[in-house]
Amino acid sequence: MRYRNLGGTGIEVSAHCLGTMMFGAVGNPDHEDCARIIHAVLDQGVNFVDTADMYSAGESEVIVGKALKGRRDDVVLATKVHFQMGEGRNRSGNSRRWIVRAVEDSLRRLDTEWIDLYQVHRPDHSTDVEETLSVLGDLVRAGKIRSFGCSTFPAEELVEAHHVAERRALPRFRTEQPPYSILARGIEADVLPVARRYGMGVLTWSPLASGFLSGKHRLGGPVDLTTGRAKLHPARFDPALPGNVAKLEAVEKLLGIADDLGCTLPELAVAFPLAHPAVTSVIIGPRTMEQFQSLSKGAGLVLDDEVLDRIDEIVAPGANLYHPDGVWLPPALTDAAQRRRPLGDRAAG
Repeated sequence: MRYRNLGGTGIEVSAHCLGTMMFGAVGNPDHEDCARIIHAVLDQGVNFVDTADMYSAGESEVIVGKALKGRRDDVVLATKVHFQMGEGRNRSGNSRRWIVRAVEDSLRRLDTEWIDLYQVHRPDHSTDVEETLSVLGDLVRAGKIRSFGCSTFPAEELVEAHHVAERRALPRFRTEQPPYSILARGIEADVLPVARRYGMGVLTWSPLASGFLSGKHRLGGPVDLTTGRAKLHPARFDPALPGNVAKLEAVEKLLGIADDLGCTLPELAVAFPLAHPAVTSVIIGPRTMEQFQSLSKGAGLVLDDEVLDRIDEIVAPGANLYHPDGVWLPPALTDAAQRRRPLGDRAAG
């Protein structure tokens, strides 16, 4: 296993990180089976585990906490805050009020005294980033977290956060966690260069492109839209849609590269993000032991320039064949009032 420094924090993390989104009711509800997967991953040299408060409404954190009993000191543990937790107002977002409450809830579920990396799961345009950075700095000083970062922030939000931190003499985001795969390379144009400029660690998620790089989806093959992720997001998998056809055509070409390398498509997919100099660690999120084993075989795979050139010919650098974050869109796109002048102003020219 290769290890890298996490964004100037002095913390060494494995080049692969165990993601636990699929542990709990949403994926694998068997706590003992999940614990076996976690232990198997740690036994292979992975020392980096990532979860979030909203994964299965906190159940993932509980599973991780139980599994790390007796091994906590050897693990770099990351979790996140932002999304709605339970009923009622002020139980989400990036405000001081919520973060102070949420970190205590995560510490309790994880059954730990500290969190190594606490991440803001998405931007919150109703909260001044100065408030968010201020409370996170307070949590570091209180010893509840060791460092903090963000997840799926656009490049301009990263720049603004660093600018505010410098202007107000506040601690800054040390890491960013963006989606990144062979089929979704948009962050190569902006997020990754910005992260390098500010010395941020980068841990990427969804290397299998929502399952399209798992090898299960083939051009012209049958697609069951009634189960799994396809049931939740049928538009992402409907083979009649041109965007999905483009993904499947790319998959067929990528399978040829994998065959030439003597590896599987998932192994190729997991190896790809680590070739970028800005990427610190790639998150793999198995639901079962079999899925973990199929991905772990590619842990030592290193792609040379010839292979990367062939990938560039299939999906151009900086290109997205799909929108990689289906969970969140900025209010500038979702709120029509932010995209349209009042009718009277439009008429006035």
